[in-house]
Amino acid sequence: MKKLLNLAFALLTLATVLSSCGGAGQSGQLVGVENRPSWKGINPYGMVYIPSGTLHIGNSDQDITNTYVQRPKSISIAGFFMDDTEVTNNEYRQFVYWVRDSIAHSYLDHYIESETGEEYIDWEYEIDWADETLEDMYYQGDDRFAGKKELDVSKMEFEYEWFDWKGAAHDMGKSPRTSFINRKTINIYPDTLVWIRDYAYSYNEPYTRNYFWHPAFDDYPVVGVDWHTATAFSYWRTKLWNTYQSVRDDGVNSEDFRLPTEHEWEYASRGGHDMAPYPWGGYYLRNSKGCLLANFKPGRGNYPEDGGLYTVKADAYFPNDYGLYNMAGNVAEWTSTAYVENAYSFIHDLNPDIRYDAQEEDPEAYKRKAIRGGSWKDVGFFLQTGTRHYDFQDTAKSYIGFRCALTFLGRSINDF
Repeated sequence: MKKLLNLAFALLTLATVLSSCGGAGQSGQLVGVENRPSWKGINPYGMVYIPSGTLHIGNSDQDITNTYVQRPKSISIAGFFMDDTEVTNNEYRQFVYWVRDSIAHSYLDHYIESETGEEYIDWEYEIDWADETLEDMYYQGDDRFAGKKELDVSKMEFEYEWFDWKGAAHDMGKSPRTSFINRKTINIYPDTLVWIRDYAYSYNEPYTRNYFWHPAFDDYPVVGVDWHTATAFSYWRTKLWNTYQSVRDDGVNSEDFRLPTEHEWEYASRGGHDMAPYPWGGYYLRNSKGCLLANFKPGRGNYPEDGGLYTVKADAYFPNDYGLYNMAGNVAEWTSTAYVENAYSFIHDLNPDIRYDAQEEDPEAYKRKAIRGGSWKDVGFFLQTGTRHYDFQDTAKSYIGFRCALTFLGRSINDF
C-alpha cells in the first residue's frame, strides 16, 4: 500500500513539473495555442447586421434598356454589417477635420518617436490656429475672396493603401510582398462645384456654397465624392477603429471597413425579401395611401412631390426590413465592384465580385464602377433593387454618395 501511495505521489509531482514547465502543449495532447485573445464579436456604431443568405439577381421588372446586363442568376452572400444610412456630411466632415489637423500638426512639428525610431503625430498637442506657421494652409494674396481667411482645400491630401489580394493569390509567392501593396494620394475635400457642373443653365450656387458646410445639411448624405475618395474614407475609418482597439488593448482587429460589393448591396437592399423589386418589398413606388416611398424624380419632373426637391436627410422615409434607410433614391451609392456588362454570365455564385484597379492611363471603359439605388434626380426604374448602372471612378457627382460595409467574422451573430 505504501508503495502505491509513493508511486501516486511521484506521478502527481511529475505532472505538476510538466504543466509548470511546458504547459498543456507539452502534455502530448493536441489542445491548440493557449492564452489566445477572446473574441465576442463587435457591434459597430451606426451599422446593422445582414445575415448570410441566398438571392436571385437579375431584372425584377421589364428590362426597358434592352441591354441584357442583368441576366437571372442564383448567388449566396456571406453575412456582413452595413451602415444604416448613407455617410452624412457631418460624418465625412470628421474625416476632413482629421486630415486638416494632421496637416497642421505636421506644420507645427508635433511628432513623437516610437521605440523603433519611427515618427508619429502626437495628437495630445493643442493646435494654435493663430500660429503664423500655419499661414500656408490658408488662401493667400489674390486667392482670398472678400478678405476672408479660408482654408485652402487643395491642400487636403491624404494617402491611403490597399493590398492586391487577387494578384498575390495568382502570383503564388513568386514576387515580394511589396509588389502587391498599392498607395495613392488624393484630395479628400468634396467637390462642391458639382452642384453647378452637373446642370447646365440652372441656379444651384447656394448648394455649392452651403451644402457641405452649413449645419442645415449636417444629416444629409455627402456628395461630390468620387470612388477613390469613398475608398480613402473607408481606409481612414479602419485606422480610426484600429487605434481605438489598440487603446483597449484587446489584441484583436476586425475586418476592414470598405465599400460593399455590388451584390452585397443588392442583397441588403431587399431587406430579406428575395426578388423584391424595391427595398420596401412591394411592386409600386407609392403605398396604399398614395404616398411616395422614396426620394426620386416622379412623373416627368415633379421633384418636390416626394417631399424632397434635392437630397433629404439620410434617415428620411421608412427603412427596409434590415433597418437600412434610403436604399432606393436620395443618392445613388458607390460599390467596390468594377462594372462589366456581361458579368452575370461568368461571376461565381458565392460572394461574386469583380475588381479592377484602373490606372490613370487606362481607357475610360476600365474605370467604370457599379453604382446602385438610384438618386433624387432619377426616374423610378433606377430605384429597383436589381437595376445596374455605373459611373467613372474619378468622377464626382451631386447625386452619388456611399455607405460602408464590414465583413462579419463568424457563422452567425447569434453565436456570440
